[in-house]
Amino acid sequence: MASADLRQELDCSICLSIYTDPVTMRCGHNFCRVCIDHMLDTQEEWKEAYTCPECRATSRRRPVLQRNITLCNIVGSFQSTWPDQEETGIFCTYCIHSPVPAAKSCLLCEASLCDKHLRVHSKSSEHVLCDPTTALGNRKCSVHKKILEYYCTEDAACICVSCRLDGEHLGHNVESLDEASEKKKEKLRNVLQKLTTKRAETEKRVQSLQECRREDQGKAAGVTETVTALFRDIRRQLEDLEKRVLSEISRQEQRVSLSVSDLIQQLEIKKDELSGKMRHIEELCNMSDPVTVLQEPDTGDLCDTEDTGGYDTQVRGAGHLDVGLISGSLHTLSDIITGINTGIYVQQPTDLLLDVTTAGNNIQISGDQKSASWSHRNLNHPVTPERFEDDQVISTRGFSSGRHYWEVDVSKSVMWRVGMCYPSIDRREWQSDIGYNNKSWCLCRYNNQYSVIHDSTVIQLPEDIPCDRVRVYLDYEAGQMSFYSLCDPIRHLHTYTATLTEPLHAALWVGRGSITICGGVRSWETLP
Repeated sequence: MASADLRQELDCSICLSIYTDPVTMRCGHNFCRVCIDHMLDTQEEWKEAYTCPECRATSRRRPVLQRNITLCNIVGSFQSTWPDQEETGIFCTYCIHSPVPAAKSCLLCEASLCDKHLRVHSKSSEHVLCDPTTALGNRKCSVHKKILEYYCTEDAACICVSCRLDGEHLGHNVESLDEASEKKKEKLRNVLQKLTTKRAETEKRVQSLQECRREDQGKAAGVTETVTALFRDIRRQLEDLEKRVLSEISRQEQRVSLSVSDLIQQLEIKKDELSGKMRHIEELCNMSDPVTVLQEPDTGDLCDTEDTGGYDTQVRGAGHLDVGLISGSLHTLSDIITGINTGIYVQQPTDLLLDVTTAGNNIQISGDQKSASWSHRNLNHPVTPERFEDDQVISTRGFSSGRHYWEVDVSKSVMWRVGMCYPSIDRREWQSDIGYNNKSWCLCRYNNQYSVIHDSTVIQLPEDIPCDRVRVYLDYEAGQMSFYSLCDPIRHLHTYTATLTEPLHAALWVGRGSITICGGVRSWETLP
């Protein structure tokens, strides 16, 4: 038992396994270097005192770890002496004084044997040896207590010779355990090969998605940098404009104030003169001596006949700011806004019209070619090679490059599909329906259920979608087609990614009511 006790002394109290690169703390206890380093890192992270996990001795400073060379040598010698023990942990049944690793197990004896006891063990064919195991009971028949030698293919069970000859498996197809095991291993190898292939495909998809994510992150970083620089420049321009306009207002205010002050001074002088004349006239009016009154100069000389209209004109001219000049300065704001549009995107809204020559015979196209309505009667449209047999229509314009989006009002219909398709799509029979072939993609509403459809593959969407208006987005170079519900807030519904080989046209299918293209299509590109 001394060896077993020694084995226990070589276990680290943290990981409970044999020491790996043992080190000693100041208190004398030993640990694996990795285990104690991790423990001390955790204590440092929580800003606690450093504590020995064994004796709880504390220290303010991180303990210095010394490699225990003697213990390292003991562990190395122990592992080289008992390699099998570390591998299996199964010991000889007959070595009762000290544990000795087992070399084989006997199924008949239900015992494990070391090399010494194996040499004197019976060589009879009844004594079947196998690799060391503790599950010896599982290798015998639970009914006849005999060794399992055969495999019943009908019941998928391991059986003994008695089960085969006179037991419940009499007459069944049986195989030897080795033969059956090899067949099962062959099946497992095939499964493993398939799983390996699927895992490789999955890993490839993961790598592709990671690459897409890195590309998107790079694009986002570039756009963020562009937008940040743009708004920084806008703020600088606005601050400069504010300074100029406020400076102009202050300059005009000073000019008007000085001009008005001059006019006020002149009018005050004039007022004093008039007051003096008024007092003199009042004195004349109060005199009783007629001679004195008559000898005074004519009253017409006392009245100042100077025209005051000039003063009025000067007051009106000096009393107002030049608002026109200020407004002219503020027009720079529109130049800044124009700079925003030309600095990031060039937007060119254009009409997106429905092609009446493609509309099915139950589809009525409005005069402005924006709306498609379902009719219960056949409208007998002229027969053209482009016309669909089903209740759908596509746009006159296709897109073979760039980024674009348009919006469709679907509030007046309960059955509809909105999407895109190649112009080479079939025009006859059900294969022409958008979404039910490999040349079209669509968002669909049917029986109050929303879904996206491509190549007849239907992906159901959540039922709680407020979807009165739909936005369709296309990034042709990236091969991306996305659908959005324009609720509040805008909700992304689904994105398809494909390798596009033809121009894409807007496509509408109407089962009831009508749907309308709102406005036009917007196209843009990011400027460098």
